[in-house]
Amino acid sequence: MSEAESSAPAGNNDVPAREPLSLLAARVLGCLLEKELSTPDVYPLSLNSLVNACNQKSNRAPVMEASAREVEAAIETLRSHRLASVVSEADARVTKYRHTVTTLYPILDTQYRAILAELLLRGPQTTAELRMRAERMAPLPDMEGTDTMLAALSDTASGSLVRKLPRQAGKKEARWSQLLTGEPDTEETSLGSAREPMKVYLTVPPEITNRLASLEAEVSTLREELKALRAELGA
Repeated sequence: MSEAESSAPAGNNDVPAREPLSLLAARVLGCLLEKELSTPDVYPLSLNSLVNACNQKSNRAPVMEASAREVEAAIETLRSHRLASVVSEADARVTKYRHTVTTLYPILDTQYRAILAELLLRGPQTTAELRMRAERMAPLPDMEGTDTMLAALSDTASGSLVRKLPRQAGKKEARWSQLLTGEPDTEETSLGSAREPMKVYLTVPPEITNRLASLEAEVSTLREELKALRAELGA
């Protein structure tokens, strides 16, 4: 049995059914997975780092122009899906975030996370493209082994995380797509050809809008209290 076969995800039967992620929420999750593997020294990520990661032009399809508020709302969506969490660090001045994918899918080792990250960041890709591009995050086995890993991700005990798409006309190889954003549109042209940055228009659920407003109010109150305390100590 190959390494890919022996480490195939067995799944987690406790994973709840959830609504598909938005394109931006998927991008945020992909960035968290990517930075954990490629630049672990700066992981977990601050909000500013996440915005920059979402909007970077390399290794992204489509290129986005998301605002900090939109990314923050996407993080809240991921938290409600149990896919991300806030990192609590003593004396931390900046709030940071990490993914919790392995809590829901504990068998998703480094190689599987690299594949999932690449699909979340660039959309549908062939096995050869995934193997080449994911190398910056984790070394993958040969083509046959990578295909075995993709097949395992498409048939976990908790449901499919990826799906092999019908081969496009004029193309030699079929592509794979992640399913966290829902069923892929097989008629849609690959997003990899997009050249212009995509403006993100995010419809924020009322409960998340209210939560953000409440957090902003609390931060404003704390700032005023801190200002008053400093004035009192300096008097």
